[in-house]
Amino acid sequence: MLALINRKQVQGSGFSEQDGGGIGMDDVTRKLVIAAWQTRKQDEIEHPYLKERTPLGLIPYVQALLLARHIRGGLDAYPAFFWR
Repeated sequence: MLALINRKQVQGSGFSEQDGGGIGMDDVTRKLVIAAWQTRKQDEIEHPYLKERTPLGLIPYVQALLLARHIRGGLDAYPAFFWR
């Protein structure tokens, strides 16, 4: 989200302050943010433990599989994912 603001793809006029102090997005801004997130999820990164290229959107699934392996005793330690 911050990258969209920094690249001026999202303007401040797309946001409004709601009653109670909340912040809301208009429909155009919401669609832009969701489309950018869907595109970002397709980017591939190298998983530090598996040493394989993995889509960013699958990282939570891969980590869940590694945690399950650790719980079942297949891995000595759970390899936490730290994004650099």
